Amino acid sequence: MAPPGVPPGRSWVDAYRGMSADNIKGLVLALSSSFFIGASFIIKKKGLKKAGSSGVRAGAGGYSYLYEPLWWTGMITMIVGEIANFAAYAFAPAILVTPLGALSIIISAALAHIILRERLHIFGILGCILCVVGSITIVLHAPQEREIDSVKEVWDLATEPAFLCYATIVIAAAFIIIFHFIPQYGQTHVLAYLGVCSLIGSLSVMAVKALGIALKLTFSGMNQLIYPQTWAFTIMVAICVVTQMNYLNKICKHAIISYV
Repeated sequence: MAPPGVPPGRSWVDAYRGMSADNIKGLVLALSSSFFIGASFIIKKKGLKKAGSSGVRAGAGGYSYLYEPLWWTGMITMIVGEIANFAAYAFAPAILVTPLGALSIIISAALAHIILRERLHIFGILGCILCVVGSITIVLHAPQEREIDSVKEVWDLATEPAFLCYATIVIAAAFIIIFHFIPQYGQTHVLAYLGVCSLIGSLSVMAVKALGIALKLTFSGMNQLIYPQTWAFTIMVAICVVTQMNYLNKICKHAIISYV
């Protein structure tokens, strides 16, 4: 018997077509990215703690972690995760890929509990549950991606007045945090570093998505490397990634001050 609302002779499988093949590829890549990035924070933290026990601790401005293989293992793991995340944007809409990044929090929390013996309190557990519920909800209702035939289309969208206004506000806010708040509160308030990462991350999503589309079209036979917009997005991605990596590393340094 068919479920209510479904014509006789048809099942839920027939009635629901599900996500497109590209969305599924993006989903798998985004989940892989969350796993690698979530694990990388734990590996890097252990590397920082180990380096701090034999040299000047990272929280005090030391750089002995650069000689620690475990820290580099964590960095490589993060790079692999970022590559998977980059590829995910080439296949699936940003509204599907971006929220799945929250799952890296679940991975980090679980590994911190097992490996670092850090216990989650009730609000931490509730936050993890909300991340899972929110991610699943968005995945189930993710829209099909708009067809784009050229990186110029993305550039036109990125240069609309509304987005340019938003980008200006974000960049101004990031500079204020970097030059005003971090020198005063950076050593005691990790939110200053998180603020920079989040603000720049909101711009890197657009740049990564644009570059991913450009490469996808290029590999399919429509060369986008001849357009200056592709290289402009490449520069934007490089700047955003370097900035985020720098302040993410500062977050990891900040997080182990009480340990080393």
